[in-house]
Amino acid sequence: MRNSLQLGAYRPGSSLVHRAPLGLKAAAVVLGSLAMLAAAHPLATGAGALLTVLAYAGAGLLRELAMPLKLMWPVLLILGAFQFWQAGPWTAVTVTGNILVCVMAARLLVLTVPVPQLLDGVVKLVRPLRVFGADPERFGLALALMLRSVPYLLGSAADVRDSAKARGLERSPRALAVPVVIRTVAYAQQTGDALAARGIGEPDRD
Repeated sequence: MRNSLQLGAYRPGSSLVHRAPLGLKAAAVVLGSLAMLAAAHPLATGAGALLTVLAYAGAGLLRELAMPLKLMWPVLLILGAFQFWQAGPWTAVTVTGNILVCVMAARLLVLTVPVPQLLDGVVKLVRPLRVFGADPERFGLALALMLRSVPYLLGSAADVRDSAKARGLERSPRALAVPVVIRTVAYAQQTGDALAARGIGEPDRD
């Protein structure tokens, strides 16, 4: 499975960005993204993009900067074309730029925080919601499974596409869709079996 398709995986480092507290980095990503989205202006998008690039540079991860664009460009292209048609070029730049910058900023958080630490932070954040019946540990487990599953599924789709291309079937929807669906269902079944074997996710019977 190709690791290059991963949306995010921790990159060890000793930079100031790596050593910054998780709460500070998460607050910067959330508040910065909200401010940029609320402004809805190309200048705000440009400022957000510049700050994000500087943060990547500070973390020594400039080579990771283009990965979201490589994965998202078809969606961004379609969305940008629609916004250009509906509202003009500046809106198209703002909408697609905001989405890309938000994803890049969130990805930098994942790249500079070890997964266990990130999951512990999420569990602590959700813990006050226990009064509403929420289960922070299960929420953390669901997030961990998502972080593990997304790269696998993306890599699986890419492998199927390459295999179909090698057989001259890259234009066949069936040759592309059926193996991906089968692999996805098998992966979900294996994950479920592994959780069930450890008694994880079963309802309490007290």
